[in-house]
Amino acid sequence: MNDKITNWTSSDDAMVESAIRRGATRRELLHMMLAGGVAISAGGLVLGRAGKALAATPVSGGALKAAGWSSSTADTLDPAKASLSTDYVRCCSFYNRLTFLDKSGTPQMELADAIESKDAKTWTVKLKTGVTFHDGKPLTADDVVFSLKRHLDPSVGSKVAKIAAQMTGFKAIDKQTVEITLASPNADLPTILSMHHFMIVSDGTTDFTKANGTGAFVKEVFEPGVRSVGIKNKNYWKSGPNVDSFEYFAISDDNARVNALLAGDIHLAATINPRSMRLVEAQGDGFTLSKTTSGNYTNLNMRLDMEPGNKRDFIEGMKYLVNREQIVKSALRGLGEVGNDQPVSPANFYHDAELKARAFDPEKAKFHFEKAGVLGQSIPIIASDAASSSIDMAMIIQAAGAEIGMKLDVQRVPSDGYWDNYWLKAPIHFGNINPRPTPDILFSLLYTSDAPWNESHYKSEKFDKMLIEARGSLDQDKRKTIYNEMQGMVAQEAGTIIPAYISNVDATTAKLKGLEANPLGGQMGYAFAEYVWLEA
Repeated sequence: MNDKITNWTSSDDAMVESAIRRGATRRELLHMMLAGGVAISAGGLVLGRAGKALAATPVSGGALKAAGWSSSTADTLDPAKASLSTDYVRCCSFYNRLTFLDKSGTPQMELADAIESKDAKTWTVKLKTGVTFHDGKPLTADDVVFSLKRHLDPSVGSKVAKIAAQMTGFKAIDKQTVEITLASPNADLPTILSMHHFMIVSDGTTDFTKANGTGAFVKEVFEPGVRSVGIKNKNYWKSGPNVDSFEYFAISDDNARVNALLAGDIHLAATINPRSMRLVEAQGDGFTLSKTTSGNYTNLNMRLDMEPGNKRDFIEGMKYLVNREQIVKSALRGLGEVGNDQPVSPANFYHDAELKARAFDPEKAKFHFEKAGVLGQSIPIIASDAASSSIDMAMIIQAAGAEIGMKLDVQRVPSDGYWDNYWLKAPIHFGNINPRPTPDILFSLLYTSDAPWNESHYKSEKFDKMLIEARGSLDQDKRKTIYNEMQGMVAQEAGTIIPAYISNVDATTAKLKGLEANPLGGQMGYAFAEYVWLEA
């Protein structure tokens, strides 16, 4: 018999895939193919093809368990108040957005069927039909109007109130059509609406403990700071999810999180540090690493309104003291790209590659420290495992300071409570910022004078005006020019040091399939639960 496959069709491939699912042995499969006219040697090709197709075909069933790295007793099911990655994962499970970003960063429609505008100021949103909330109520334009307007209510405490403020008018044209009017043109609106905070909730919702959304999972358990459990939404308007249930919780200690994965207690350990990668890789084929570089970073923040950050020369000295190359090589084990002290990453179209990072120069650092009158003083720096790799970064900076007589007291604090008690509050501390899809969002959240997460309390009237100008321009080249200048202002003037853009690494069991990179961050932009499946 020759090696050609005769009389074999795609339906026969499907038959082999089905037999594999039922647990057929290799011998049984080869007998099946011989009967269909396939030579023994060619049968291996068929089996390989069927195996690959099977691996790429979602499987229904199973209880998915995953662990993130951060949680708090302030954990919430209110999308507007979400601030930690754990919140984002829950929101992506229980709710939907009008749009979402695909792996290329292009906005795609989700609850919206179309979003259109002729002038980038007045937008018309057409909603999908046949979508219902978990309580059975149909999705209507009123739900969208309510969901978006509540970000403007100060009593809500929305984390994106500053971004939402540009939306000044909301009108339900009919049950399936919404008109959104902006204060000024913004061509980024479809992208903005893909943010986790802009999930759509039911009109009039005040009790968010029920997580009454339109999402892939229905809430069964929610214990803030502990865990959440969702059950497959049997009336979901999409074809998913693939798994029957989804449990998510935080294990703040990196080693404990990885050990839970290796012990089989969880299927995914989110955002493991580089030191843990070797342990996972040493386990062989049973586990995999999912890597993506999409703009996540850990930064050192020096508040400009507090000692010693209110001394300009102290800020200058710190920027020269940070050895960015060593941080990428040692603290991040090569999993990152050198940063230039501003938040728009190389993955973004608007990133200014011509803006060079400060060179590591201890002598210049010493000069500025002496000028600031801080050389020889003990300066505390707060670090925690809550801010990924911040402890390793702090040790590298501390060692460089010791060489020139600069005493940096690295104070390691627990992950629990870090974001509530130290971030944005301590004079010098680390932050960890998840990817955002546009410069406008990054600058609005982090650097405008009234930004809710203004980590160094940077204030510049010129910067604020430039942001509004860039937002309203439909000229791509003009926007890029403005954003480039703004990146330079942040790098030179703000009290934030962004030494590197970090490659996020999620560790998974090999049984977890379907995980892809996404520009909104690790864990598939925090929406993985809806799309992945567990191999039988």
